[in-house]
Amino acid sequence: MSWIKEGELNLLEKFSANILKAGPMPKHVAFIMDGNRRFARKKNMGCLKGHMQGFNKLAETLRWCKHLNIQEVTVYAFSIENFKRTQDEVDGLMDLAREKFMKLLEERDNLEKHGVCIRVLGDLNLLPLDLQQLIAKAVVSTKAHNKCFLNVCFAYTSRYEITNAVREMAWGVEQDLIKASDVSEALLSECLYSNNSPNPDLLIRTSGEVRLSDFLLWQTSHSCIVFQSILWPEYSFWNLCEAILQYQLNYKSIQKARELHQEHQALQQLEEDRVCVSEHLQHHGNGKPIDAQKRQEALLHYIACREERIQNFLQALKHKRDSYFNDLWSEAVLA
Repeated sequence: MSWIKEGELNLLEKFSANILKAGPMPKHVAFIMDGNRRFARKKNMGCLKGHMQGFNKLAETLRWCKHLNIQEVTVYAFSIENFKRTQDEVDGLMDLAREKFMKLLEERDNLEKHGVCIRVLGDLNLLPLDLQQLIAKAVVSTKAHNKCFLNVCFAYTSRYEITNAVREMAWGVEQDLIKASDVSEALLSECLYSNNSPNPDLLIRTSGEVRLSDFLLWQTSHSCIVFQSILWPEYSFWNLCEAILQYQLNYKSIQKARELHQEHQALQQLEEDRVCVSEHLQHHGNGKPIDAQKRQEALLHYIACREERIQNFLQALKHKRDSYFNDLWSEAVLA
């Protein structure tokens, strides 16, 4: 099964899509594709066949998203917790991933035609080297595409991602790229695996489970979350429409919550900057009074210097991450 499934919507689907698109549409949708194993048991088939059906459903869902003008999709493909499953199932999932990423590489022309950028989020060092190399090829070969984005969370949990982001900031301090006082909620967001993406507007979990299972905990704090009882391989266009309708019904409250959070974040950062500047001026002012203009100039200078440090740090972090994929890609070419 192809990663990009061709084909138009039928007449009723087109009509329904046009009605939905008259309202606010999510630009980024995330999926917890749950229910593959239960589907396999339901159909009396092997567990791995259930996972294969789940991948086929993903290809179909990406087609629907394309027709609904959803530009970015993030999927929970393999949790770090999944390594605790039986060795046979883990090995089968690794083999399935190899097969699908090899297929993706065969379809590079089609991905370029549709402008699909593939990103893989997670600790890929936990995976077999040959699979890391296949993933690196897919990421490097599509990184220039910018019409739509597919983020595959593989060897991923949100807590691990947040912990890694904290490590990245600690590395920045150790390398004297940033100061400890530069660490903030906004900077942590920039250090997540998902830093190149806007936060999801809509998160959908199938199978009837009503938990997030350590998926995008940071990024979905102000997202619409929809739990649906359908098993993932049985997911339909109408299930997706239902979830989007839930997003539209809650759109105003979601946007208001996001705006309030951004305002609070900006005010908090400004207050922290003012405290740092005041402490610095008091320390170097020999007890002399400091006029408001000088204090304002010092604040603006401090903010400019902090922003420059942060940008330099983020560029260094991007270079480190890009080098990981480029080095794996080079090793695979030379092998």
